[in-house]
Amino acid sequence: MKFSIKSGSPDKQRSACVVVGVFESRKLTLPAERIDKVSDGYISDILRRGDMEGRLGSCLTLYNVPGTLCDRVLLIGLGKEKDYREAEFSKAIRVGIQTLDELEVSEAVLFLTESSVKRRSGPNSVWRIRQAALIAQETSYRFDYYKSEKGRKESRKRASGGALDKLTFIAPRRDELAIAEAALAQGSAIAEGIRFARDLGNHPANVCTPEYLAETARHMASELKLHCEILGAREMEKQGMHALLAVAKGSRQEPRFIVLRYQGAAPKVAPLVLIGKGVTFDSGGISLKPAAKMDEMKYDMCGAAAVLGTLQATARLQLPINLVALIPASENLPGGNATRPGDIVTSLSGQSIEILNTDAEGRLLLCDALTYAERLKPDAVIDIATLTGACVVALGNLASGLFSNNNALAKELRQASESAQDRVWQLPLWEEYGESLKSNFADVANVGEREGGAITAASFLSRFSKNYPWAHLDIAGTAWKSGQRKSATGRPVALLCHLILQRVKRLENP
Repeated sequence: MKFSIKSGSPDKQRSACVVVGVFESRKLTLPAERIDKVSDGYISDILRRGDMEGRLGSCLTLYNVPGTLCDRVLLIGLGKEKDYREAEFSKAIRVGIQTLDELEVSEAVLFLTESSVKRRSGPNSVWRIRQAALIAQETSYRFDYYKSEKGRKESRKRASGGALDKLTFIAPRRDELAIAEAALAQGSAIAEGIRFARDLGNHPANVCTPEYLAETARHMASELKLHCEILGAREMEKQGMHALLAVAKGSRQEPRFIVLRYQGAAPKVAPLVLIGKGVTFDSGGISLKPAAKMDEMKYDMCGAAAVLGTLQATARLQLPINLVALIPASENLPGGNATRPGDIVTSLSGQSIEILNTDAEGRLLLCDALTYAERLKPDAVIDIATLTGACVVALGNLASGLFSNNNALAKELRQASESAQDRVWQLPLWEEYGESLKSNFADVANVGEREGGAITAASFLSRFSKNYPWAHLDIAGTAWKSGQRKSATGRPVALLCHLILQRVKRLENP
């Protein structure tokens, strides 16, 4: 979808559709008031008749409204004005985009970003435009890469048209146009990063292999002028990444360790390091998973996809920050050479690991990446992984699990999650949870007791991240949706991008 921004009055827009908001109790937003005025009370009459009450998520399409130049006016209910916050704003935008798709219009002008939103940090027009672009892209997303032309047409018809390809936002005032354009540039870049991550996640595992991720990184490096280094199995063996290599032993696909660097600040500025779990298919290995929904294990590389999407958005915005992406990529399959339960390997850190369950493979990839990250002298390290089913049990699919050894970093992530509406919930990381990881034969076991499984997994990772501020995001419940809506979500690209924007703002205004 293409986005643009301009200033102007709603009645002057030559468009297929103009979208304005209505609060409950017949309270019109300023753009709706303007249309009502030039149409001699056309909207007010409709509201008085009870055709629309302004309830949140309601909508009404009006045709040939007097005094306007557009084909249609779409009224979106915003709910009670006193309760109009981030969640209500997001829902109103989502309903607006879905309705435009159903109307099968190719372009529209959106005035919903003009209404002030009650936020903890105060009303913010930059946030509204940025968030609207993200929601618009998310709502209109389709992945039909592998369908025939006939199949594409049928799927788009079932998905309510999907014809909208241009959306124009309105700056409240002409003197705010430059600020609004900057906000839209941010929203567009983040939205494209999310789309990129979703596409990567939705590719099947016979296409999206570890080498495919490596080629994607190489292409990004060429396009965006990044520094890219790819380690193969031999290089990893020389480095001592035996935990990562243990995961790959059952597959014919050679693992890859991807290092992708964006330098937007001076070389002396310590980088933010993002580590994305890149298991391109997870059968569980010898500890084989149940057959039901195993096809969804192509999504076990969504952490890697999110890191690449975040890096792409950061580079395209040319943000003044140093960012490094580390992606340990592998398949996890059973085979004659596969790692067995009870095998012991030595990680890059020198710590030995007893592998009691080969389906707890993500932490084996991540522990070597966390150790590698220390060489980069990072300002902070965040790993993103579809790590545990236990996190899904604890938090469902609404919030990602957050763990950290640094209160300031955890607070940053919580604030960014609120701003991005990409929510997290922090869980404890007390030392007692690590007790169950003790092994009689190695320094640590890769699994502990079943209870508190998301926390014991994070406790395992914390052993390899003691020398820098670190956070772990368990996205097992948020990285994709199942059922008829099965698709990668692109989370937490929005969260990570908002975190980076927060850090840039703090550097620019210390």
